Amino acid sequence: MNFQPTEKSTFSLTTPLYYVNDSPHIGSAYPTIAADALARFQRLRGRSVRFVTGSDEHGQKIQRTAEALGRTPKEHCDLVVESFKKLWAQLDVKYDRFIRTTDEPHAAIVKEFFQRVWENGDIYLSQQKGWYCVACEEFKEERDLLENKHCPIHVNKPVEWRDEENYFFRLSKYQEKLEKLYAEVPEFIQPDIRRNEVLSFVSQGLRDFSISRVNFDWGFPVPNDPNHTIYVWFDALLGYITALLEPDQAPTLENAISEWYPFNVHIIGKDILRFHAVYFPAMLMSAGLPLPDRIFGHGFLVQDGVKMGKSAGNAIDPVALVERYGVDAFRYYFLKGIEFGRDGVFDEVRFVDLCNADLADNFGNLLNRALGLIHKNSGGVVPEAEIAIDHPLRSIAEGLEDRVAQAYEALRFDTACEETLTLLRAGNKYINEQAPWSLYKQGKPQEAEQVLYAVLESVRLAAYLLAPIVPHTSTAVYQQLGFSIDFNNSSLIDVSTSFPNQARWGILRAKQQLQKPQPVFQKLELPIEGSS
Repeated sequence: MNFQPTEKSTFSLTTPLYYVNDSPHIGSAYPTIAADALARFQRLRGRSVRFVTGSDEHGQKIQRTAEALGRTPKEHCDLVVESFKKLWAQLDVKYDRFIRTTDEPHAAIVKEFFQRVWENGDIYLSQQKGWYCVACEEFKEERDLLENKHCPIHVNKPVEWRDEENYFFRLSKYQEKLEKLYAEVPEFIQPDIRRNEVLSFVSQGLRDFSISRVNFDWGFPVPNDPNHTIYVWFDALLGYITALLEPDQAPTLENAISEWYPFNVHIIGKDILRFHAVYFPAMLMSAGLPLPDRIFGHGFLVQDGVKMGKSAGNAIDPVALVERYGVDAFRYYFLKGIEFGRDGVFDEVRFVDLCNADLADNFGNLLNRALGLIHKNSGGVVPEAEIAIDHPLRSIAEGLEDRVAQAYEALRFDTACEETLTLLRAGNKYINEQAPWSLYKQGKPQEAEQVLYAVLESVRLAAYLLAPIVPHTSTAVYQQLGFSIDFNNSSLIDVSTSFPNQARWGILRAKQQLQKPQPVFQKLELPIEGSS
């Protein structure tokens, strides 16, 4: 496996479509930077990528929030969507499509999909009774509720008793088909901890679920019964498909699935795993559409065992964090410092320590030491050197591409970083042991330059491998090494022509002009106690 094009030249992926009841917080930013890193990695492999994100805008929760703020639901959604787009820009998220479920083409896709499922006999009218969490837009089993009938996710929100007529989807009909899917395609749900959760849920027996609501109208009407509004989750899940339409295409399912569908991976939070790994595939089966390759359920960011969020009162403002420490530090901590797929804790001291140790010390300082010596002693150009294949740094680098690529494919961003750091740590150890500054003084410039070439090439390779996660830092490294490359500008990274596979040893060319050393990652400092 390498960073070059694979047997399939396209790759499509999604974040959740975020429920725009309020401005985004750290829990929204977390999976989005992960999806962005995966998309960037796939682009470096030479694949054409369709990276979808967007907003889920219908439902009673949004209608109530808008009314309380004196806005129409659409006015409210317009404002919140802009805050999401602004944050994604601040986080260097390079999405290809931002779908809003209020977009006009989406209504046609939902109607056509609903009709397919209706004609397949999988929708019927019945009575729904139970406890309903408006914040989740979901009926809850009484056994899952906290004391005083509160939602286990929105711990400050009491659930409401509902007894109403709804349209239902025959989920129970797909019990055996789903169990067969999970058995024959075990990688469909990842990681294993999430797969086991789904298997446990399905083994208890699937019940049909309601796909319409009454007594509010912020959503699409049921095609054959306008007194009912299509359930927000039935509508929102189809937003992924709508997002694949080209601007000039008619809004039909055939057009939407013609090029990028099915998705290679949906990246979603574990709290909405059931909708994506159980309900959605059953709906797709009913409509006769292919299933995605993977559903990846990431963990929560938690504090004192409670999911971070505004409803719990412990949310972190990602904008403030980025403004204080920079976007690369933000991206690096949350993808390196937490195993994607498990719950993680944000700790500001650890945030600063991790970024300083890895990015400032192991990465940036190694580059600056080598560049400084070359500018002082060897004319500021890449030295000529033959590096044997069993060289201590090259021997690490030779297998690194495969290990890092496998980690990215598995969404193990922490492992991709740690594997790359093995080369940087070895580079720091090597330059200390070989002491090229002493070799220059001893009149051994060729030996010194061989050491420094190996170090510079190691740093370059590390910058390339980490570019999906820390694009600014990697760009700064590459530019100091004399390349006109910006990892935030995909037009300057054409791996098929002028930008060949750089995930291998030996890209640096002798006599290439090097820039004078500048810090590529400024050391972070914790705020002084009492300061804002």
